[in-house]
Amino acid sequence: MAKTNIDDINRNIYDIKNKDEYEYKIRGLTKKTVEEISKIKNDPDWMREIRLKALEEYNKLDMPTWGPSLHELNMDDIATYVKPKSDLNSSWDDVPEDIKNTFDKLGIPEAEKKSLAGVGAQYDSEVVYHSMKKELIKQGVIYTDMETAVREYPEIVKSHFMKCVPITDHKFVALHAAVWSGGSFVYVPKGVKVDIPLQSYFRLNSPESGQFEHTLIIVEEGASLHFIEGCSAPKYNKVNLHAGCVELFVADNAYLRYSTIENWSKNMMNLNTKRALIGKNAKVDWVTGSFGSHVSMLYPMSILNGEGAKTEYTGISFANTSQNLDTGFKVIHNAPNTSSVINSKSISKGGGNCTYRSLVRIMEKAKNSKCSVSCESLMLDDISKSDTIPVNDIRTDEVEFSHEASIGKISDKAIFYLMSRGLSENDARAMIVRGFASPIAKELPVEYAVEMNNLINLELEGAIG
Repeated sequence: MAKTNIDDINRNIYDIKNKDEYEYKIRGLTKKTVEEISKIKNDPDWMREIRLKALEEYNKLDMPTWGPSLHELNMDDIATYVKPKSDLNSSWDDVPEDIKNTFDKLGIPEAEKKSLAGVGAQYDSEVVYHSMKKELIKQGVIYTDMETAVREYPEIVKSHFMKCVPITDHKFVALHAAVWSGGSFVYVPKGVKVDIPLQSYFRLNSPESGQFEHTLIIVEEGASLHFIEGCSAPKYNKVNLHAGCVELFVADNAYLRYSTIENWSKNMMNLNTKRALIGKNAKVDWVTGSFGSHVSMLYPMSILNGEGAKTEYTGISFANTSQNLDTGFKVIHNAPNTSSVINSKSISKGGGNCTYRSLVRIMEKAKNSKCSVSCESLMLDDISKSDTIPVNDIRTDEVEFSHEASIGKISDKAIFYLMSRGLSENDARAMIVRGFASPIAKELPVEYAVEMNNLINLELEGAIG
């Protein structure tokens, strides 16, 4: 495999590397490797059958050709399963020292103490730590890793797994279903309000490997939840792959906020899939920050199946040198009186490439629905690129729909004004960029807004403008 060209800034704590030590590593993608992963996981027959069927679909489906080039990805070179030298633990003290130190430096244990109701931490292919506050357990909330959920709640998992995102959806969904490992399972019973967020953090350490975690969240009628997903990896000169899957089931009158801060390294192919099924008068809010990764193809999707269902997407991406971030949002209005709001922002510099790609489909039966789309792009130099590729499929006249897009550079007048007030040119540009990103930061809990602003500051280091 050819080396990936890495031109990166100092990412401080995010580039922590541990020695690539593991109990075992499975490389490549064949029926034998899929069966081996299934055996290691002690899968029930129905899960093993899903894996093998997904492998068949993977071999039938074509690679996507309409987005960024994936020519550097060779599945024969990718480790599809890496077992770290750790089992699942309920105490940080029991996590191996080198792994625990990594999560300590990333601030996960400290965040758990201050602002989280539960935490799951995955390292390479396995969840190494999981915990939840006792008061949530008393309310019937389930928060555990996916392997435990398959064993202990088989009927719930079986009736939901790959039902929101079918294995035939696209090639990398099929890949995910064949080799998935790790991830989180959340079940919030009817009427239960989870006031403090839950968080899962995914850390990929092993070079030339993949992470394929599965997140399954079920929020029953009248319940509510805020779930936070964080991820990072150190940089290597060979391709890593992330092809996780998120399935969200939000029942009538329920609410879910799903927040993500992605900080993959710039040798990562991020080909993740996220989707929500939303019931009557229910709502799902997506808040997404995409930083890092060599290539991203990520388009969260809401399907508004119940009358009065709502969704809102607020996202930002920042593409620097050698990055091609193809991101956006998809929404299907399947019922009357549904509504969606899409607010997307992107920043590009150093020759980075940002693409906003979206689909809005309002079905004929979705009368009196509303949709508003806003897409803003900011380019910080003359060599970067930004594109907007929306698809709006409106099948009824009885709707309110608006779409606006803007692409521009930082105003010289704004820079001059701030410099006249005593700021340096670099500080003036950085202030404008942070202001551009502030609507997204405001939607995050304060600790994660700080992290996002720190990531923006890291990306702005060096030759800005």
